[in-house]
Amino acid sequence: MTTYAKPRPKKENRIRVKRGPLEKQEARAGVMFVLPWIIGAAVFLVYPLFMSFWYALNNIRLTSEGMRFTFLAQGNFTQILLSDPDFLPELVDYLLSTVISVPVIVVFAMMIALMLNEKIKGKGFFRLIFFLPVIIVSGPILNSLTEQNAGTISVIDTQAVTGAISSFLPEVIATPIAGLFSNMVTILWYSGVPILIFLSALQKIDKSQYEAAYVDGASGWEMFWKITLPSLKPMILLNCVYTIVFVSSNDQNKLIGLIKSAMFSGTSEKGYGYASAMAWLYSLVVLLLVGIFALIFMTRKDRYEKDAKKADRKAKAERRKVLKIQRRQARHAKKYNRPTVR
Repeated sequence: MTTYAKPRPKKENRIRVKRGPLEKQEARAGVMFVLPWIIGAAVFLVYPLFMSFWYALNNIRLTSEGMRFTFLAQGNFTQILLSDPDFLPELVDYLLSTVISVPVIVVFAMMIALMLNEKIKGKGFFRLIFFLPVIIVSGPILNSLTEQNAGTISVIDTQAVTGAISSFLPEVIATPIAGLFSNMVTILWYSGVPILIFLSALQKIDKSQYEAAYVDGASGWEMFWKITLPSLKPMILLNCVYTIVFVSSNDQNKLIGLIKSAMFSGTSEKGYGYASAMAWLYSLVVLLLVGIFALIFMTRKDRYEKDAKKADRKAKAERRKVLKIQRRQARHAKKYNRPTVR
């Protein structure tokens, strides 16, 4: 009598759930809402970026017949880095001044936000005062105020401060710090938006955390370091990125003026292509600066969260090991219990 092993049962097919008409309608509505942004980004962001990079690889001359392109490959970039007497020094000054001014703006915005978050009368009026320069002081108005020395604090003797700083710091570092004191008001005008961002983050912190810490005997300084500052850390990164972009694209930035002057220059070496190459180099430096601040202030995972994930991974590994042993035992049992042919 011949017996055969039982065939293995077929695996159950996965059930594919079709989306209903309501889900399809919601998906179409979502696409329609996002579509204007996609079109705007493609027309006003992606296409100009592509064209500016193409311009950077060419020497462009404006003729009566239109724009005449002469392909130079990396020629514009090489000329800027090796021959331009103004770009690299201005770029170094920009880096040093930005690295110094951004922490000052963010710390000042955090201090003002902490004060405005307290229970004080006329809170809305004070918020308006700190945000008003963002609306009013921009463009030609800011240039006019800067020319009239309205961005400096007349009480502070900037020359004495510059001399004192230069006595114990190298000139490369002392110059941006002195520029910070000479334009203190202008720099603090940039803190309007960061103040609002910090305020929104402070108002979302659960008050019960402060009450529990107060019951446990924590001081105000300890609550700031253990509750307030960790809750504001993502907003610190956001404000750093916003401030870098705002300062980098401001009309007061000398590099922006340098790029504009190169764009409208009548010389044969410069022009739209040369200015586009300068803009791309400048953009790469700004992205690098944003990346450095992101690495410094990137939110790290909590230690308890790390331990919980480590324990979860260990438990999953144990379950996989148990399942592997069970499958091995099932194979051995099947092998020894397999019916023989007689």
